[in-house]
Amino acid sequence: MLDQDTILYTGGSGLLGRELRALLPRAHFPSRAEFDVADHRAMESFIQARVAATGTSKRLCTVVHGAAFTSPPRVDQDPGKALETNIIGTASIVRLAREYELRVIYISTDYVFPGDRGNYCETDAVAPVNKYAWSKLGGECAVRMHEDSLIIRTSFGPNTFPYPRAFDDQYTSREAVATFARKLVAIIGSEVRGVLHVGGPRRSVYEYAKSLDPSREIGRLSINEVSFWVPADTSLDTSKYRALFGEAEVKVEP
Repeated sequence: MLDQDTILYTGGSGLLGRELRALLPRAHFPSRAEFDVADHRAMESFIQARVAATGTSKRLCTVVHGAAFTSPPRVDQDPGKALETNIIGTASIVRLAREYELRVIYISTDYVFPGDRGNYCETDAVAPVNKYAWSKLGGECAVRMHEDSLIIRTSFGPNTFPYPRAFDDQYTSREAVATFARKLVAIIGSEVRGVLHVGGPRRSVYEYAKSLDPSREIGRLSINEVSFWVPADTSLDTSKYRALFGEAEVKVEP
């Protein structure tokens, strides 16, 4: 049975954090002021206080690291912030995890792949195409230094598509955050380590957007119309996840 009191989630004010709060109401979702991933001492003080308050009966066991600087265009404008948050911040999490014997679950991205063919499995070579993806891969490198860890590559978005148009020539395994959050809870309660791809079926971002609200009018957009680099196909092979958790593949009508 999942012991929520032993779980700490970073990035609790974000999209996934808000969804998880409803599913894991007794887990710890510290504010940025309490647990700033760019401030190693602040994070250590939080963990030390938690250990002192609970002893060993309800000690922290798992850090789910979701805090990140995630906008590719904004990362291009401010790569230093991505360096501090996504790379150095993740390395700090790993240092603490090693010191306090914590499991780390790192929320990574499908963008670590080049997007030239899609259907990427966990052992495929990574080759980021933008600075955001490089920063998340830097975080993966830190997590790989800790044996008691799991890297989850995924793509999720709001439960309602937030834009008036969607790419019809970019393919993804993106799913609604509510769907991913439920999967994540099951993963947290498992003993899986290493790397795991989690997501929905391969489809265009336009098809994904329409699946959230079939009656809504959503315009079409090309990746060639935007000023930043967008990989064409970062869909994921999620067969390992399905084998572990018994979820049948979702079929999409052509």
